[in-house]
Amino acid sequence: MRKWKIALGTAVALGAISVASVHLLDMGNVSLNAGTAGAAPAPAAFVMPVPVVSVVKKTIPIYLDYAARTEPIRNITLQARIPGYLQEQAAADGVDVRQGDLLYKISPDDFQAALDQAKAQVQRDTATLEYAQSNLGRGTELAKSGYLAKDGFDQRTSTLREAQASLALNQAAVRTAELNLSYAEIRAPFAGRLGRNQASVGTLVSVAGTVLNTLVQLDPIYVTFNPSESDLAEIEQARAAGPIEVEVLLPGETEASQKGELTFIDNTVDRSTGTITARATIGNGKFTLLPGQYVRVRLHVKQQADALMVPQTALGSSQLGKYLYVVGKGNTVDQRLVSLGPTSGSQVAILTGVAEGDQVITGNLQKIGPGMPISPLPEKPAT
Repeated sequence: MRKWKIALGTAVALGAISVASVHLLDMGNVSLNAGTAGAAPAPAAFVMPVPVVSVVKKTIPIYLDYAARTEPIRNITLQARIPGYLQEQAAADGVDVRQGDLLYKISPDDFQAALDQAKAQVQRDTATLEYAQSNLGRGTELAKSGYLAKDGFDQRTSTLREAQASLALNQAAVRTAELNLSYAEIRAPFAGRLGRNQASVGTLVSVAGTVLNTLVQLDPIYVTFNPSESDLAEIEQARAAGPIEVEVLLPGETEASQKGELTFIDNTVDRSTGTITARATIGNGKFTLLPGQYVRVRLHVKQQADALMVPQTALGSSQLGKYLYVVGKGNTVDQRLVSLGPTSGSQVAILTGVAEGDQVITGNLQKIGPGMPISPLPEKPAT
């Protein structure tokens, strides 16, 4: 009996140990599985996408830029050449007129009367001359036959010459009267634009004393500027090769609205400023330019071949100077210090720092730095 109880106790103890072991094993599995399920995979490093363009070689125009001012080729004050009352203003203030257009009219009555009088005197002198010619012809025959004394013949000859001189004098008076009558109409001596009227209809105008208006020629027009003496040699070299094209840019413009040609360089350099006066003649058919405007001019002096061009938007600035971000080895950012040349539109020439074919970064410049990994996105060509 006692042996049976001992065997039964031993079996119960072994069963308890087995159950406890299984329970501990299951708890370990649960903990292990829980730890494995809570761990997330490490995220991949972010790579900044950036637009890039290739450095290309181009032949670009080289310009010299100057501040300039427009001037009229002709600018006159309209005044009367005869005295009289202003009868009519035929052209309104500020209108564009053509050569020969009627602008003002002075009362012509007095000058028409003077012309009629001069013509009447010519008719009288013509009749006197005809009589003197006939009288001299008769005197010639009488002098040959001895019926007319030498003194009488000389008198008839003198009378004929006086009649001829009187006729010539009055014919000149007719031409003068015709001119004075024509001066009663004041016409435009050239095509241009009128200013503000300064004499009302009915004003008694005097000869070269009363200002009627002003007339300014607008097409073509001068643009005057002052190159420095250091630029003079380059300008003269360009002139020796042919006419220099000049472009005019109005304030706020990036592309030239008018073009012309350099037509004048003064013969003396101003000692106080070290500049010389130059002038271009610009076509102004649309009257975009008016005298007295401030503009900018660009002189096309030569062509530069094989210039390395990049967009101006790709440039950055630091205390060391201008720089570009370039795609380096392993698609990382490489910073290059550069020296700049002339600009052409939205691009700028690079003298040192990059080579043809380098991939220049043009966007997201504030978000990248030297050595950062990037994802280059080549710029799509314009369609």
